[in-house]
Amino acid sequence: MKIDFVRIKNFRKLKNCKIEFSDKETLFVGANNSGKTTAMDALITFLGRKQFKTQDFTITNWTELKKIAESWVTKETIEEEEKSFKLLEPHLPSLDLWFNVDISELRYVSHIIPSLDWSGGLIGIRLILQPKNLESLVEEYVLSRKKIVDLITKTGKNIELWPADFWQFCEKKLNTLFEVKSYLLDPDKHDEDQNISDNNIELEGNPLNGLIKINTINAQRGFSDANSDTPEANSTKSLSSQLRSYYESHLNPSIDPNEQDLVAIEKLNEAQNTFDKNLTSSFEAPLEELKVLNYPGFGNPQITLSSLIKATDGLDHESAVRYNLLEGLSLPEKYNGLGYQNLISIVFKLIGYRDEWMRKGKKTFEHDDIIEPIHLVLIEEPEAHLHAQVQQVFIKKAYEILRNHGNLGANKEFTTQLVISTHSSYIAHQKFESLRYFKRNNTANSTPTTDVLSLKSVFDSYIKEEKETEKFVIRYLNTTHNDLFFADAAILVEGPAERMLIPHFIRNYHNVLDSCYITILEIGGSHAHRLKPLIKKLGLATLIITDLDSQEKQIDNSTTPPKESFKKCQPKIGVNQITNNDTLKNWNPNLTNIDDLISLKIEDKLLKDYPVRVAYQTEIDIAGVKVYPYTFEDALVLENIEKFKAINATSGLLKKMVQAVNEPNTINSAKMAYEAINSSGVKKAEFALDVMYLEAPEELNVPTYIKEGLDWLENFLQPIKNIAEQETPIK
Repeated sequence: MKIDFVRIKNFRKLKNCKIEFSDKETLFVGANNSGKTTAMDALITFLGRKQFKTQDFTITNWTELKKIAESWVTKETIEEEEKSFKLLEPHLPSLDLWFNVDISELRYVSHIIPSLDWSGGLIGIRLILQPKNLESLVEEYVLSRKKIVDLITKTGKNIELWPADFWQFCEKKLNTLFEVKSYLLDPDKHDEDQNISDNNIELEGNPLNGLIKINTINAQRGFSDANSDTPEANSTKSLSSQLRSYYESHLNPSIDPNEQDLVAIEKLNEAQNTFDKNLTSSFEAPLEELKVLNYPGFGNPQITLSSLIKATDGLDHESAVRYNLLEGLSLPEKYNGLGYQNLISIVFKLIGYRDEWMRKGKKTFEHDDIIEPIHLVLIEEPEAHLHAQVQQVFIKKAYEILRNHGNLGANKEFTTQLVISTHSSYIAHQKFESLRYFKRNNTANSTPTTDVLSLKSVFDSYIKEEKETEKFVIRYLNTTHNDLFFADAAILVEGPAERMLIPHFIRNYHNVLDSCYITILEIGGSHAHRLKPLIKKLGLATLIITDLDSQEKQIDNSTTPPKESFKKCQPKIGVNQITNNDTLKNWNPNLTNIDDLISLKIEDKLLKDYPVRVAYQTEIDIAGVKVYPYTFEDALVLENIEKFKAINATSGLLKKMVQAVNEPNTINSAKMAYEAINSSGVKKAEFALDVMYLEAPEELNVPTYIKEGLDWLENFLQPIKNIAEQETPIK
């Protein structure tokens, strides 16, 4: 048995989203404010604490809810259909849980099977926050509102009193008048967004009892800097106290002792008797002095002193956990890094949750005998304080820890499902198939909502070409540790020179982009198109900065028949050149002819259905002479001729470029720059480093084609991110 998927509706910005669960780990990823934490809170709130706030409703739903409630106040007679639950249902927070259950597990779900002929498969339960008694809710709200309306009308004073509307009323009364109720859903309509009807059976009590065990590790785990003077630092839980809690629950010898425990208890009793004798002897003189005051006096009991030594007392101090450095030398826990404390804390919690689920330990008698078939563990942002390598180790081992028990391992009778929300690319790139991407649907004029995408469905594994592409993409993401899944936008670049210099262009000329979370990926023109399915699925704003890669046809007449081939060449128009760039040919703008590419309008470089724009070298006018660069490097040089003339370069590509710009004939200058960039042994990364060393990046003119692309990306993100653009560029 496992949780197959959940559907969250009307919970904060999650208006209506479906989240598929992996068999083992499910990782929530996405940009800031995309809804990851909201989804975790929805699971915790519906499955755990069940305490709601008015802010947990999708904010736009209150407009309609207030209209419905106000109609109860303004009408003389409220018809039955006007106070029907069906009017409220489309606007109330709900969580649909869909389980995949084998018929052999019928004993666990006998109380929630949809019909007597059910033979295994999906079972759906809706948990929805709704009025305990709608009649009582209407009556109480109408009474409260009419009292205020009558008072304002009578006095003529225009002041706001509670409740001004249904929102204010519910802020105080929500958890008093509302509760989570559960209904069976139709498994034949699991792909549909079902409405509650008379055919849906309301379930009594909590249908999840005995079915799911839920544990949560919040992002705030109670650790802070030991040297901090803030009140928060003094109130946090130490690692010692957390280990003590585990000891108390699972190891304490005084609870349900066995033969081995009796030895430890005997030694504790001996220590206590010895200490009691010492106490009596030490306090003998002070207690004698009390008699001078006629205490205890007639009828009052005599004072005796007795110690109480418990096994857990040994862990109840800040030095209980120590870190050994050298033989005989150790330090208390507060002198170790927060990362180790955080990691040890999470691991012990996972161990404790697992052992509690499996009824292992001293307090098993406090639970009933039923072990839930599903253990759902929710962890928020485990990367806090953890070094990058430790993050990778954690995500590899966390699930193993939860299954490290004699009754678990590969045993399919009990299922462990781990859900993690994270901002860490180091954690995300380890589990591509388990990623659930929270895609923001942001526009300037509408309320932001979120869709959740399962990245395992990006590529069709049944198509050989897509399967190979999937392998490449996963390997590439694993190699680069990129943060594509957390970015506001992506910039795909051709080579190392662009990757080094474009961040400087953004920092110095595009303050809006500099305020956004932009990931820059060096992918190359021959491979950028392989990311097309992924970027399309993510709906991520993407700027592709690539090269023309012009080539011309050559015919070898020495063979029979003559052999046709293509050779790279300096870009020119009117000579029937074509591009060798797969991105330009097969993705955007899906053109091959160099003339068509150079003459293409700016607006046609943007895909119509997705925010993906391409930028490549175009025509440069130098004192009335038109030239066409081949790559980023010669475009940068040709648009900064005067600056490069002043550079004194001694070697490498930069030296050749300086020689090219000092050629008085512009056509020859462009040709020399092309030949330099295509000469053998060229080191483009070294060229970029030399440029940054010899010339301040903020003094360089941004190549026109790149500036146009960055301008587009900035204009796209500005209204979404609500960033005010500065009047002058940042310097």
